[in-house]
Amino acid sequence: MPTRVPYVPLPIDQSDVVYEHGPDSARHDDVPLGETVELRLDDSATYPGTSRTVWVHVPAAYVPGEPASVMVFNDGWWYLNPDGEVRGGIVLDNLVHREDLPVTIGVFVDPGVFEGRADPDERKNRNAEYDAFDDRYVTFLLEEVMPLVGQRWAISDDPDRWGVCGGSSGGNAAFTAAWLRPDRFRRVVAFLSSFAQMPGGNPYPALLPTAAPMPLRVFLQVGHRDLNWNQPESNWLAENLRTAAALAEAGYAVRIVLGDGGHSANHGGVLLPDALRWVWRDSSEQA
Repeated sequence: MPTRVPYVPLPIDQSDVVYEHGPDSARHDDVPLGETVELRLDDSATYPGTSRTVWVHVPAAYVPGEPASVMVFNDGWWYLNPDGEVRGGIVLDNLVHREDLPVTIGVFVDPGVFEGRADPDERKNRNAEYDAFDDRYVTFLLEEVMPLVGQRWAISDDPDRWGVCGGSSGGNAAFTAAWLRPDRFRRVVAFLSSFAQMPGGNPYPALLPTAAPMPLRVFLQVGHRDLNWNQPESNWLAENLRTAAALAEAGYAVRIVLGDGGHSANHGGVLLPDALRWVWRDSSEQA
């Protein structure tokens, strides 16, 4: 049976397109609220001198002792904020309650900051963590964040039940985490990824055709008016499309959604419920 999509007129002006959130991004009286627990992680071993907050959102359906799936969200509070564009905790509550997802604990990890530095720009460690093409960030998640979570909640050991999500620099950090450690993370949601600003350039269009296939499912949201979309260099639209094409040509389970508008969390936030449904499909199903 074909999937029928209702007609929606395309906007003529793409400079300031705002997408409306669907019902899965709103609270509902019949959906029990999950519990959100705030944790602090100070003086990281992987990123010395940094500290950060981690929020763990546990849906009401979680049963203590029964291993849950896990979804890590980069830029923690930005993705958890119930009044923001993404609303990750609300989405998890709705999808788990309606059994569109297995019981899934959300781990919302803020980027590190250097508390003692006065200059606001020098305080931020976000780009150093997220844009680097190395294993430091995924090592940080696996050795410093997830043990804190595992001390309080039961988490599955099955890598097919681990996912990672992010946007902008957090998007390529999500993909890099899964690329380097597919033995842990196999489901990726990446919005408007900043492949264009990775030090040394975007490695994935060259890597994907030659590397051994990874057991990943990847959802990519791309913005038609993303940063430098019509420029010959540092073109975020082009680098996302190159990565998406390389994934498709290499035979990966990949879904690519191209939206209008610029570098905004709006479209990715609207898509999050369907993105999670798609990446959490059984690995044996068609891409």
